[in-house]
Amino acid sequence: MPAVTAQLRAVLAEDQALLRVGLTRILEASDIAVVAAVDNAPQLEKLLARPDETGFDIAIVDVRLPPTFSTEGLAAAIGARTARPGLPVLVLSQHVEPIYARDLLASGEGAVGYLLKDRVADVDEFVAAVRRVADGGTVLDPEVVAGLVAGLGGNGAGRPLDRLTAREREVLTLMAEGRSNAAIAARLFVSEKAVGKHTNAIFTKLDLPPAHDDNRRVLAVLAWLQGQ
Repeated sequence: MPAVTAQLRAVLAEDQALLRVGLTRILEASDIAVVAAVDNAPQLEKLLARPDETGFDIAIVDVRLPPTFSTEGLAAAIGARTARPGLPVLVLSQHVEPIYARDLLASGEGAVGYLLKDRVADVDEFVAAVRRVADGGTVLDPEVVAGLVAGLGGNGAGRPLDRLTAREREVLTLMAEGRSNAAIAARLFVSEKAVGKHTNAIFTKLDLPPAHDDNRRVLAVLAWLQGQ
């Protein structure tokens, strides 16, 4: 008999009631159980402080939550990942703030994502992002990536990033969006084997230590973010 795959479980923190309900319905329609949904930072912190008791596989968190609507959601997510490295967290934001992506990836661990709320409108992409993060991957919103790329100038002579060719930068940009080698190949109209060669070259040029591919992808994206 085929193995039974356990249903993915999520906790959700979003202060806007309509969006919270909408996200819950989207997730549950995609066979992702929402085991808890809260609308403020103190409740979120309690959930994240006891993941085993709450029983969740991923936290989906709004950056700005009550009581002050600053960055309580982000702070709670980063705090939880400090206490439990690798805890899967997908952060949602109303605006492009590249510093949030840097903060989330600062530990060098995977299983993080940062998406604009508008991205939720593409249900398939949103659900795919949730699953990628829960599986240990990294997902950054294309608009965040585009903003970072636009800010990349020639002021960093001698940086490891400057060793990359134009094509390798394209591959790393798509890698930062959380795309697999197959998806990158389809986007660039090249073979998956060619993408594999580019990713290996990226890992070598960025002086990344030997590790399984998923972790090296996270480290590559982190190096890319830090170099912007």
